[in-house]
Amino acid sequence: MKGIPARTKGYRRLIPSMTALVEFEAVARLGSFTLAANELGVTQAAVSRQVRFLEETLGVRLFHRLHRSISLTGEGEALYVVVAESMQKIAGTFDRLASGTEEQELVLAATAGFSHFRLLPRLATLKQSQPNLQLRLSTQMFTADLRHKEIDVAVRFGNGQWSDGTATLLFDEEVFPVCSPRWLQAHGVPASVAELAQSALVESDSTSEGWMGWDAWFRAVGYRPPKLHYAFRSSLYTDAIEAARFGQGVALGWGRLVQDLLASGELVRLPVASFKTSDAYFIVVPHGRTITPAIDGLIDWLRQDAVTRSAVSITNGEHCDE
Repeated sequence: MKGIPARTKGYRRLIPSMTALVEFEAVARLGSFTLAANELGVTQAAVSRQVRFLEETLGVRLFHRLHRSISLTGEGEALYVVVAESMQKIAGTFDRLASGTEEQELVLAATAGFSHFRLLPRLATLKQSQPNLQLRLSTQMFTADLRHKEIDVAVRFGNGQWSDGTATLLFDEEVFPVCSPRWLQAHGVPASVAELAQSALVESDSTSEGWMGWDAWFRAVGYRPPKLHYAFRSSLYTDAIEAARFGQGVALGWGRLVQDLLASGELVRLPVASFKTSDAYFIVVPHGRTITPAIDGLIDWLRQDAVTRSAVSITNGEHCDE
């Protein structure tokens, strides 16, 4: 056709089977021939044939086939990144044309603690800044593998080095002890880190990279505690903070998450010690997902109010800056 560059001709020769690419993408994303077959509504044998066809056409192996699992080879990873990005663009265009709206739903993955304490209280401001954006939260207990989930963006805590997406820094973090005003009135301020270690501690399980519990926190601030005595333990950080809020003891306050509870006075910060982590919060966009204006706006919104509000000092009623 006149006006079309020569390099755009012959796609059928260069890409002999779009079906094979679609089925390869599903296998790579889900990490399973069986799950891919179920999603696509075909047999596992049919999916295997299509992937074999791609491998024979390219002359390379795309998957390491292990006894009970599969993983992408280097060549498979390179192909997956390109195919996934292309399909996301095509799917996004179809969605926009079909719905007639500029922006579509974004699925945001985050831990329960980040969702409960950081995201939900601020949803009204997101609606004001992006009225056409529909946000759906996907709460994760562990760090989600973005390749295996229908996730557009994820909030993670760590060093920013992940193989399944592109990470953008949101903000850093500081960890310090917090308790309820009622508990403080009954027990007073610990005079030292050693005295804090003898207090009623509220603990939650570590569920993601870089997330520390009490033992790790004490060591980070330079104290090697004896055996700790926990007043309450839970698997979720949200439950630990709620227990502290209701006077069960002292919890570790992750500053970015508890700043609203500190500002409202529901929790107070104990001026004993504090640890600034080397890890930070990042927003991660899966490989193959285009960073759209909606995602850029979401990142800007997540960064709002990023400066942790000063905690109220429990000794003199003034602000306590560590």
